Amino acid sequence: MATTSYHVGDLQAQIDEIEALSSIYGDEWCVIDEASRIFCIKISDDTEVPKWTICLQIILPDDYRSEAPPIYQLNATWLRGPERTELSNSLEEIYVQNTGESILYIWVERIREFLLEKSKSNDSAESPERRKWTEEVDEDNSRSGTAESDFSDPHTLRLSMEPAHLLTELPGDEELPPVKHGEAITDRRSTFQPHLAPVVTPTQVKRVLDKLYENKKIASATHNIYAYRIYCEDRQTFLQDCEDDGETAAGGRLLHLLQILDVRNVMVVVSRWYGGILLGPDRFKHINNCARNILVQENYTDLPEDTSKAGGKTKAKNQEGKMKSTTTKNTRNIIFCCGMVL
Repeated sequence: MATTSYHVGDLQAQIDEIEALSSIYGDEWCVIDEASRIFCIKISDDTEVPKWTICLQIILPDDYRSEAPPIYQLNATWLRGPERTELSNSLEEIYVQNTGESILYIWVERIREFLLEKSKSNDSAESPERRKWTEEVDEDNSRSGTAESDFSDPHTLRLSMEPAHLLTELPGDEELPPVKHGEAITDRRSTFQPHLAPVVTPTQVKRVLDKLYENKKIASATHNIYAYRIYCEDRQTFLQDCEDDGETAAGGRLLHLLQILDVRNVMVVVSRWYGGILLGPDRFKHINNCARNILVQENYTDLPEDTSKAGGKTKAKNQEGKMKSTTTKNTRNIIFCCGMVL
């Protein structure tokens, strides 16, 4: 009964806190799912002409504030490596120093302060998005200022919120999964290399990324695109998310591949080193081929490796009889995945 009474008090405190934040931040504050207490806020360094923007996504557990911290996720294509670690550590320190108190306002203002500091120190530098992207941006998907992918569509936000950062999971809580490296594909001086790790928690995802970024070559890649799927037995649902890392739409395509193959409890990262020559749509083909090959290599799927290399009319004839059943299976998987998102 004591626990229940604590939760009732927590829920009322959460309602009061959310009402205050909504009043303070207006349109910047967004309610994604009030019943599940899922929210997000767009935070910028400047209200008129923002150069640096972060989307803070939040889930409030039943026992926040008395026992548990908020679950959070920082979304910004440019935020990576030491900068992400620095900001995450500062948010966690705020929680530790204010345990049992309302901390969302302090978090938002700390992130804004972080952005202002970065803006001042980079006034002479070029735009973060322009520096990060290659010029390979689809004509119908040109972008400016802040990446739209940083601010998820409300229909998919709940999905990406699930595997958010858990403050209660410290780096030493779980073992680092073994990380496998696949064979690289090179085309017109651009090189793509896949990496794979079995993961069962969001903390392991973070640890795998941290481990990969310890490798100077991987850390220097133009893009490190990743996607993962974790199956939750108790809820019979998937925790899944993806990251473009500046390669527009690549993360979503990679996650879609994992969904179609119906793989679970796995994370795939594809590093791309841009060689200066535009590849157009071929870059997405290479990213997915890399991912598929390493999934086959590590026995997550039984598809033949790099089917794009397999050609010839004989193979096409042999596959013709299987086309109907394969199409039906893939269609069923696609419908199931779309059903999850919607």
